[in-house]
Amino acid sequence: MFQSCKSKEFNSGLLREQNQSNGHTRKYARISSYSLDTPSSHHSVLIWYRLMGQFGLKEKFPYIEIFPGNKRKHFENIQRASGIDFADMLFFDDARDGKYGNCEPVSEMGVLAVHCPNGIYNEEVFTSALEKYSEWNRAPNHIVEWDGQVTNSAEVSAERITGLVKKIVHDKKYGFIQYRQRGARARDMFFHFNSFPDFKCTLDEGDEVSFQIKKDPRNGKLMASDIELETTKDSDSVQMRVFSMNMPFAALLANGYKTLETRNGTMFTTYAEGTQMLLHVGRRTYPDGDKHIDVMKSGGLSDSQIEELKKLPPGFGRGNAVAIVELGKTYETTEEERSDPEFQRNVGAYGADSGKMVTEIRRAAYLKKPVKVQGSGGVFKAQIDPDVIPDGWRVPSNEPSNGLVEFASIAG
Repeated sequence: MFQSCKSKEFNSGLLREQNQSNGHTRKYARISSYSLDTPSSHHSVLIWYRLMGQFGLKEKFPYIEIFPGNKRKHFENIQRASGIDFADMLFFDDARDGKYGNCEPVSEMGVLAVHCPNGIYNEEVFTSALEKYSEWNRAPNHIVEWDGQVTNSAEVSAERITGLVKKIVHDKKYGFIQYRQRGARARDMFFHFNSFPDFKCTLDEGDEVSFQIKKDPRNGKLMASDIELETTKDSDSVQMRVFSMNMPFAALLANGYKTLETRNGTMFTTYAEGTQMLLHVGRRTYPDGDKHIDVMKSGGLSDSQIEELKKLPPGFGRGNAVAIVELGKTYETTEEERSDPEFQRNVGAYGADSGKMVTEIRRAAYLKKPVKVQGSGGVFKAQIDPDVIPDGWRVPSNEPSNGLVEFASIAG
C-alpha cells in the first residue's frame, strides 16, 4: 500500500490526532489519496478488482494500481497517473531487500519506504510512519525500519557487521557473505579476495566473519571490505564443521541405522573421505508421510525397533549438535540405483524420494553431551568444547595449516 502526503496538516477523520501519552496534538502529513496493490506474488488481479467492487471500495480511492511484480514499474505508473511526486508518497511493505525485497528499490526512487515485516497490524505502525514522514528531509534511499529507526540504504556505514561466508568461487577469486541487519531478512554481500589478505590460509565456507560495507571504486556497487575472521576468545574450544538434519532422519543416522545420506546438492563433494563433522538436529520434522517406516519394515524391523531407532537419548534434543560422524566417499547415482531395496534401507527412503548425490557415513557416535548450536544451511562451523568428543575420535587442532584442518589423536 502507498499513501501520498501533500501537506503537514493531518486529517483527523482518518486517524486520531491526539497523542494519548502526553496529551498534546501532533501534526502529521495529510493523507490526500491512496493506492492499493495486491501482494507482489499474487497474480489474480481481476479477482481483486471484483472484490473491491463488491465491497464498495473502488469509489473511495482516486488511484488504484493492482500490480504484481516489479515495484519500480508500479510506482512509475502511480506517479504518471496521479502526478504526485515520489517524495509525497509513503510505502509500506513486509519485504525490505534482497531478491524479493521492495522497500530498498522503492526508496531509491525517492519514496519514503516503511518496512513492516508483520504488516500494518495495528494503528501504531501507521501513525509512527506518518510521524517519521513529517520529520523526513525528502531525500531518497530512506527506510523506516521495523524498530522505528530511519536508515539511509545508500550510506556506507562505519559499523562492523557479522555474517557467515556463504559461498567462495576460488577460480574467480570472489565470494558472498550472508548477514542480517536490524531484523531484516538475510541478504548476501559480495567480497573479493583482496578484501581478505590471508584468505587462502584461513577462510572457508561457513566461517563467521566481520566486515564493513564500502563502495567498489570501479563500479560504485556495495561490497564487503576489511574482512576479519571471527575467532573464539575461549582458547579451550575448537572449531568443527557441522551439518544439520531434521528428525527422524537425524536420529536414524546417529543411531547407526542410516549409513547413506543423499542430497540433490553437492555440499559434501569437496570433503575428503575420513572427514569428521558434527551432526546438528534441526527444529523441524521432515514430512515424508512416514514412508521411512515402510522402508525400514521391508528389512524385517518391528514397530518397537523402529521407534527406538527414531529416538535421541534423553537430553539430546532439537537445536543441538548431538553426534560426530565420519564421511566416506561421495558419488552421483541414478534413480534406478537408488531404488535398490538394500540401498533404500541404508538411506531410509525410497529411491524416487532420495537425492542424486550420495555420501557414505562410515561411522557415527553420540557426543558425551549435546552442544547448543545455531543451525544453518549446508556445512557450517561451530566452536565446541573438545571434551564432548567421544573417545576414539580425532579432536581438531586450533592451529590451521594451509587451509587444512589438523588433528590431534586421543586414545580410545
